[in-house]
Amino acid sequence: MSIAEGMTAATQWLATPPGQYLLAREQVYFDNAVADIFGYHALQLGMEELDLLRASRIPLRVHVGRGATTGLRTDFRDLPIESNSVDLMVLPHTLEFSDHPHQIVREVARALRPEGQVVIAGFNPLSLWGLRRGMSGRDAFPWNGSFIHLPRVKDWFALLGLEIVAGSMACYAPPCADQKWLDRFAFMEKVGDRWWPIAGGVFFLQAIKRVRGIRLIMPKWSDNVVPKK
Repeated sequence: MSIAEGMTAATQWLATPPGQYLLAREQVYFDNAVADIFGYHALQLGMEELDLLRASRIPLRVHVGRGATTGLRTDFRDLPIESNSVDLMVLPHTLEFSDHPHQIVREVARALRPEGQVVIAGFNPLSLWGLRRGMSGRDAFPWNGSFIHLPRVKDWFALLGLEIVAGSMACYAPPCADQKWLDRFAFMEKVGDRWWPIAGGVFFLQAIKRVRGIRLIMPKWSDNVVPKK
């Protein structure tokens, strides 16, 4: 599938009932997450069909991708961005549709300034959405993505100095193609966090880049050394 075809498939799926169900919950999460993050530069990697930085107060907000409508066309694995320069990066399902997700996380960690933040959304394979992917063909969006287990993403973050400060799950109802059935399963969204908190169809993670400095503490020799008599 070409890049253009992939974008069209994502746009078409987001217009379906399960796509709208997903989009509504992700937009709320990203709006709340980015609203209180300050700085000068914010990037959204992927899903240029959506504006997940709309609630951000950061003045320079750029969509990064490979489509014609992006502000910066580039490969996520090798961002032409100065190290330690970005205040906020959001990755909506960017990792599961890449052949090199760990390299993308590495680039994110490199580009973020110290105390800069990253917010990601990913499909949870241990959910009804993951079950739907396993039971059907994987030639259509979003089932053609490689759903990544949450502990694995957390490990990548920890190794690269990204400290997780918030997280959540959403989309507990099955991804029914018919709005009628989504409405019938609406109760699952209300009780999902209590009944099956790790089985949401989508997970969110928010992390801060921590750069711990080394402070050398010298002993006071004059206080510790007992003078010879």
